[in-house]
Amino acid sequence: MTHTVSEALFARAERVIPGGVNSPVRSFRSVGGHPYFVARGEGAYVWDADGNKLLDFVQSYGASILGHADPEVVAAVRSAAGKGTTFGAPTEGEVLLAEAIAHRVPGCEQVRLVSSGTEATMSAIRVARGFTGRNRILKFDGCYHGHSDGLLAGGGSGVATLGLPDSAGVPPGSVADTIVAPYNVVPEIDDQVACVIVEAVAANMGLVAPAEGFLAGLRTACDEAGALLIFDEVITGFRLGEGGAADYSGVQPDLWCFGKVIGGGLPVGAFGGRADVLESLAPLGPVYQAGTLSGNPLATAAGLTVLRMLSAESYAGLAARVASFGDALQQILNDAVIASGVTDAEGRQLTARVPVVGPLLGLFFVPEGAPDVRDYAGAAASAGTGIYARFFRAMLDRGVALAPGPYEVAFPSLAHGGSEFELALSCAAEAIVEAVAVR
Repeated sequence: MTHTVSEALFARAERVIPGGVNSPVRSFRSVGGHPYFVARGEGAYVWDADGNKLLDFVQSYGASILGHADPEVVAAVRSAAGKGTTFGAPTEGEVLLAEAIAHRVPGCEQVRLVSSGTEATMSAIRVARGFTGRNRILKFDGCYHGHSDGLLAGGGSGVATLGLPDSAGVPPGSVADTIVAPYNVVPEIDDQVACVIVEAVAANMGLVAPAEGFLAGLRTACDEAGALLIFDEVITGFRLGEGGAADYSGVQPDLWCFGKVIGGGLPVGAFGGRADVLESLAPLGPVYQAGTLSGNPLATAAGLTVLRMLSAESYAGLAARVASFGDALQQILNDAVIASGVTDAEGRQLTARVPVVGPLLGLFFVPEGAPDVRDYAGAAASAGTGIYARFFRAMLDRGVALAPGPYEVAFPSLAHGGSEFELALSCAAEAIVEAVAVR
């Protein structure tokens, strides 16, 4: 593959865009090289500016569950755009999307639409503080909830990839009331905590499933302390299934945060939950939140189309295909990793682990015999081996695009069929040999 055009575009981008990218997770800093620039996408594939066809497991970090440029979604956006792109006034589409979310998620009685996942989490926390009259919040190490000041402590995803424990420009006072606890351990919660926010399935430090009893323990601890429980489902919402992580875990939070899938690939976010809590929002209550483009008619048209196209059967089918793919991928990677004799910094033989939760897929490199990764410390140790970066580049050289960072997950879509998974496995068998051959 040639990359002349992408390299030229990146050089131009660096002159006018900090770091050449508009989101740090798109940077190739942690894997080396320069990012490819996408020209178009269709289904499971994207084509870069040089004309290279790439099997895409990024899928806009989970926003495109149907695959790229689904014809029905494109038609819905085209139709909506012809009527106007934004009005600053209520539209039927935002009512329909809010109804669709509330209908699918038991306990989510009311919904307010925003324009991003960051807005959703930031606003949900403000509501929790306003409703409880408390200031402190508790989050978990390695969970990423957007880039608002108070949540940039112990963040995963791009923050972890870049090695930043928080961020410059965030004053100490902004995180003074943020408590960070280890994931998969139920912390003590006192009567000063307004809310606990958690990724019900952690997907910003690789893929880390909740340990048995963890989410139920959080529910009990919050109830006893009078704190609210917030599920950040920007990634898992309407990807794990119609009811998201609440259905998956059997635990119901007080507030939810959504994004990605509900916008059908357009910028959108939402937060919702108990009606008595949401009534704290202006114009009904004292908690202020606003957004000029909230409930954008293009985004609601796309999101509604996606939700209508998803069914229990489609979720089950995708999960089954990903589970089968994950098993095969782990076997292929493990055979090569073990045969190579590659070790960690302490001289322990490494093995590959491919965790799967529903249609989400992760990748870790851990010492032989070690338990599954349960927290950020385990994810960081895997990233520190450097194997992911080499595997990423070897896969990209073979036309398979993974996320350019070891703390992200893969997002197979409904457009990924048997031939796509077979191609990925074939490429992985070669790429992992190349990745572990480097000492």
